[in-house]
Amino acid sequence: MQEKWSKVLGTFLFLVLISGLIYLVFFSSKNTNKGEIKMIEITGNHLLSDGDYLSYTKLNDLSNYDHISLPVIKSKFEEHPYIQKVDVEYLVGHIARVVITEKKFEAVILSDGEPEFITDDFEILPVLPNTKFMGLPVISNPEYQKGIKEYSEFKNDDIVQAFEIIDAAKLTNKSIYKNLSEINLRSGGDIILNFSGVKPPVLFGRGEAAKKMVYLDIMWKGIVEGNSLVENSDYIDLRFSDEIYIGAAEKTGLSE
Repeated sequence: MQEKWSKVLGTFLFLVLISGLIYLVFFSSKNTNKGEIKMIEITGNHLLSDGDYLSYTKLNDLSNYDHISLPVIKSKFEEHPYIQKVDVEYLVGHIARVVITEKKFEAVILSDGEPEFITDDFEILPVLPNTKFMGLPVISNPEYQKGIKEYSEFKNDDIVQAFEIIDAAKLTNKSIYKNLSEINLRSGGDIILNFSGVKPPVLFGRGEAAKKMVYLDIMWKGIVEGNSLVENSDYIDLRFSDEIYIGAAEKTGLSE
């Protein structure tokens, strides 16, 4: 008889324990967390403002949510096309801090005249309203531009050449990179570079990007200061090994 009562008591205690766990998971947690997060703080963003990110994720008005958890906030931000990584943490004062790592935009690429972003991983992304992207060079007239599709990779020899030019400019002279406004790939032809505040285009050709950028750097000060020879010329030609030519456009055999 004692053994029977021990089993009954054990079963009863087990049921009480299970009921307590169910209450804690489905009721207590819900009640204590309801409305806990009252504000979202964003850091690490440069491409879009806090308001733009919150509007996109539909987290700009937390009163629309009976309860919002950190994992839900994290997943909503991870859906944004500009975001590479998201970390979230709870701060005192009912604040959720969202730490954003944005994707790195290498350039703006023109597809049938329409601008798109291209990242350092060759991903094509849309230009969303209010995006801050001042200073990015424009890549125009790439080969096979019909293959440019948003949220997909676009990588070919033309784009690789453009990226090599951008990297060479960054490493050689910050002024050259900051003033690099356009890389005209001419659908596989000789590449032409255009620079802000510089009158003649640079006929860059293909290959040896680092070497040619060093040659351009040698005469860069004279270019930006308005050297009379450069100022009165129609082009700067870097297509020939160990030579820089400055002259009239009709002699190049190139057209825009």
